[in-house]
Amino acid sequence: MAVSDWKPDRHSPIPLHKQIEEHLKEKIMRGEWTVGTKIPSQRALAKAFGVNRSTVVTALDELAAQGLLKGNSGGGTRVVNHTWNLLASTPPPDWGTYVKSGMHQPNLPTIQEINQAEYDPHIIRLGTGELAPDLLPAEHMQAIFQHLPKRTISLGYEQPKGDLFLREQLVKHLREIGIDTSPSSILIVSGGLQALQLISIGLLHRGSTVLLEKPSYLYSVRVFQSAGMKLLGVPLDKEGIQPAIVSRYKRQYHGALLYTIPSFHNPTGTLMTDLRRRELLKICTQERLPVIEDDVYRDLWLDAPPPPPLKACDQNGLVLYMGSMSKTLSPGLRIGWVVGPEPVIDRLADIKMQTDYGSSSLSQWAVAEWLASGLYAQHIQYVRKQLKLRREIALQALETHFREIAQWSKPQGGFYIWLKINVPVSIRDLFERALAEGILLNPGHLYDRQSTQYLRLSYAYAPLQDLEDSLARLADLIKSSRQDRI
Repeated sequence: MAVSDWKPDRHSPIPLHKQIEEHLKEKIMRGEWTVGTKIPSQRALAKAFGVNRSTVVTALDELAAQGLLKGNSGGGTRVVNHTWNLLASTPPPDWGTYVKSGMHQPNLPTIQEINQAEYDPHIIRLGTGELAPDLLPAEHMQAIFQHLPKRTISLGYEQPKGDLFLREQLVKHLREIGIDTSPSSILIVSGGLQALQLISIGLLHRGSTVLLEKPSYLYSVRVFQSAGMKLLGVPLDKEGIQPAIVSRYKRQYHGALLYTIPSFHNPTGTLMTDLRRRELLKICTQERLPVIEDDVYRDLWLDAPPPPPLKACDQNGLVLYMGSMSKTLSPGLRIGWVVGPEPVIDRLADIKMQTDYGSSSLSQWAVAEWLASGLYAQHIQYVRKQLKLRREIALQALETHFREIAQWSKPQGGFYIWLKINVPVSIRDLFERALAEGILLNPGHLYDRQSTQYLRLSYAYAPLQDLEDSLARLADLIKSSRQDRI
């Protein structure tokens, strides 16, 4: 649960604990904290309010004495609202029951913690999967929006499949990487995550089995699980997912489709070789196994362009191809696309119209202008240059500080280094200790339950000096954790 930005007034004659007591009481009385709500811990409240823990304890004791809160051993403190005044009134709805019965599963607890911590301006985000603010083209974006285009900007809803001009520009963009398609076979979506959600509810039966790399980013989100799907991991090697195992799992577990990130895989950074891509597509064709190709990192190559996408060699309409501007241009635009057989795109477009009636018209117009003007090509060259510098700094820091305690591979593109810690350490304890020192980590178990000794490191977000310093501090934390366990 998030804590508000409110803080007590230290210049007020009212004692701090009374101010906190009244603030929390208001949240209960206004219905923000309903019956059964588990409130934040004493430590979290003290940190949020900028006071000593004892001050918070005094305020909570007062609220407990008034019958508004009740603490359970090991279960935290919850709202009970057992005051005579409230008992005499109509009982409020038990929103907790509604929340628990919702169809969409909640984020993993660690993901929820990460999502909250990312907005702390003092946190160094060592695993964040997005470009640093100084790599985003703010000035060019302002110029794009200030530019008066020859065509009229639509302030209304777009066509079900998205702005036609944008889809025409994407046809040209995709042709450069070997994908021949038409505007009618492209659906504009609000980022890759929405594409997956549309696929999960629009194309698959409840109870279907989705094959994917192990580890995989898809384990860290609940899109398919919330739609009643099961995820089944297929091992990776240095060349990518292993086609023979895909074939065996398809038959043994009746896999409905395969989800893969062949270019600069999240979280491992693996680049699937050209030969492996062809083998995989051949196997999936023989097994009649549809493929979702998530290619959002493709443009972020650092040493050499990646092999052609699976979709470029797809002669049977087997592959649904996903791309996005979130990783390269701006996550705030929320623009991505799906390329596939026209009947499938028609189906997904219909589902999308039922959910949000189309992605932002202004964002679609902006992305189309970026592509048509040539600015995107210029921008991505700059981003590659900066990411290559950041990668080298991160690798040097790892060589200096982690040589004896971890192992890793040099990524050829994308954002991530998949770090395996070779000394026994509790990743949960490391996560909490690092967070206490202002370093936010992405533990490996978010992407595979068995990856308990891994971290997903990103060299794309943290300022360069912070990147170096935080890696040195992280190494010290790991070494001290190892000593504590001895």
